[in-house]
Amino acid sequence: MPLLDNCCRCGTLRTGTIVTGSLGIALGVIGLVTVLAVDKLHANTILIELPETVVRIILAINMAMTIFISSLLIFGAVKRNRWLMLPFVVLALMLAIGMLISVLYTSVEHFIKKDPVLGSCWLIFGLIGVVVHVYLWCVVFSYYQLVREERGRGPYGKTPYPQPR
Repeated sequence: MPLLDNCCRCGTLRTGTIVTGSLGIALGVIGLVTVLAVDKLHANTILIELPETVVRIILAINMAMTIFISSLLIFGAVKRNRWLMLPFVVLALMLAIGMLISVLYTSVEHFIKKDPVLGSCWLIFGLIGVVVHVYLWCVVFSYYQLVREERGRGPYGKTPYPQPR
């Protein structure tokens, strides 16, 4: 059973899934260009101390995989192939959890450093970003569920026209 019936109250789940994949590709390209082009990029990890070049390589691989998985999502949505959409469904959920942890950690870190304005900005805009990410994940997951249910019905179980609600 799909969670949502449409995307943003005006578009289909298929369109929302394709738009989500396109946004993933755009953000992946912007992130990859930023990681490779900016010289004074301050990137570090929370748990272990790594050299900046290693962190850059990890971020570049992450952005390349984002582009690849978002491309799989678009192709899977167009072809109605749930197996091509599954990597995005799994990894986007993990990314939402990671985003939430990162936003909370960064905002708490700023509050501890006695910078409440920056901590509040991180908290507010970060949580807005997490909510948007989770909503787009719900759109993709709903379309994934819809395609999965259609595959289970077979060729004679599909309705030839949309049912009124």
